[in-house]
Amino acid sequence: MARRLTLINPAYTRLWVGQVVSSVGDAVFSTTLVLWVAAVLAKGRPWGPEAVSGVMVATGGAVLLVGPLAGVFVDRWSRRGVMLRTEVIRGALVALLTVISFLPAHVLPVGVWLGLIYVTVFTLNAAGQFFIPARFAVIGDHVTGEADRARAAGIAQATAQTAWIIGPPLAAPLLFSVGLQWALLLNALSYAVSYVAIRSVAPGPDDVPRRTAESGRMGLRQEFVAGLRFFAGNRFLMALLALAVIGQVGTGSLNTLNVFFVTGNLHSSAHLYGYLGMAMGLGGVAGALCSGRVVGWIGARRTTWIGLLVSGLMLVVYSRQGGFVGGVASIFAFAVPLTMLNAAMSPMLLDAATREYTGRVMAVFYPATRLASMLGALAAGWLAGSGLRNFAGSAAGLRFGPIDTIFALAGVLVMLAGVYASIALPTSEPEPVSEPEPASEPEATSAPEATPAPDAVPGPDAARAARTPGGTR
Repeated sequence: MARRLTLINPAYTRLWVGQVVSSVGDAVFSTTLVLWVAAVLAKGRPWGPEAVSGVMVATGGAVLLVGPLAGVFVDRWSRRGVMLRTEVIRGALVALLTVISFLPAHVLPVGVWLGLIYVTVFTLNAAGQFFIPARFAVIGDHVTGEADRARAAGIAQATAQTAWIIGPPLAAPLLFSVGLQWALLLNALSYAVSYVAIRSVAPGPDDVPRRTAESGRMGLRQEFVAGLRFFAGNRFLMALLALAVIGQVGTGSLNTLNVFFVTGNLHSSAHLYGYLGMAMGLGGVAGALCSGRVVGWIGARRTTWIGLLVSGLMLVVYSRQGGFVGGVASIFAFAVPLTMLNAAMSPMLLDAATREYTGRVMAVFYPATRLASMLGALAAGWLAGSGLRNFAGSAAGLRFGPIDTIFALAGVLVMLAGVYASIALPTSEPEPVSEPEPASEPEATSAPEATPAPDAVPGPDAARAARTPGGTR
């Protein structure tokens, strides 16, 4: 009898199949929207860059405004049900935009087109804020054990990285040969495939609506505050958040300045910039596929702090490159350990968060790290354009300019996060986390310091997510 191909277990395999299709659809959709706004709607207009940036603002706005509160509802409802409902909403929304896109562009004013795009992008990402913590909890229900959970996170990251290698090259030919509507239709169909894959996974034993006596006595604000207090009362979760924020601030500079580093420091054409992104994506795939084995070998905690140290060191090495080949090699080497530590933090986060608070824990982590990435990118842009614009120096025979100095400082910051992680993360297995007793007034929950933990950490995935107008899946 032929052996059936499975990844970890059948339930995770079905979820993964849905992610494969939906991730490629998101990558095509996101790239197509940006191209259509820049090359069609705003072609030759001086406000073109602002129009494109509006897509990114809509994405970030949904994460920061909706993300923190979404976790409360995810903790109340069936997580599988949340995933199914969000796929229906997002698929219907993209299908509606697809129908409208069959109209010639000149029929509607440019402002109306942009408004439709911004509202669609905001709503897709708002729904995604419910989907992300729900999917995280569902995978935790069906995948157990530190090594398997790290492996699941690694496979998910490798899939997302591969989608961003495959999707963008497909977007331009689709847009300019067959039209915007076909790229939108592809994404709408991808939501349908994701829905079918999720529907085929049986609910976990604990995946039931959690509208308990506690939540019945507490309003939305009180439940949200209870989640914050639970988070703040757990020193381990706070340490993980600190690592995530430090790492995102450190690596956020790549998003803003890498194209200028290619032309100024690597002395190469801007046309080669895309190859650096491909090298980083391939490094992410390699690191993600190795992460389960490495975590099983040395543990999630060691993988995290060693990954931070090595990736920070490789960012410093990258900052010293003066040729394109060296830059490609070092950015690949930078992405491998960075993706490993992302995968290692998933099982730690699942262990640290009680079942009752999983949604709210993720709803703190994800927006906080996205905000840190945005602030890191803004700080890097300000330093390169103003603070260090005319900076030049030399030491030990090495010359320093503004951009390579910023990258080197970012690498040192990531290495310092690794040193902090080696001290702050516990070395032994924590006691099992018990559910807190229901209470009418939310008190600071003294959660045990669980084993190693989170998922939304510095890494190529976060950088790519910041560029993704479509709903994250």
